[in-house]
Amino acid sequence: MADDANIKGHAATYDSVIGVMKIGAIACAVIVAIVIWLIS
Repeated sequence: MADDANIKGHAATYDSVIGVMKIGAIACAVIVAIVIWLIS
């Protein structure tokens, strides 16, 4: 079984990865909007 410190470390890593994915999704949406604007 995982100890408490190990779980806290994994939870912190998970939270940071989710944060990076949110920023990446927003960045992709902005890039898509710019490309669509340039094409039209």
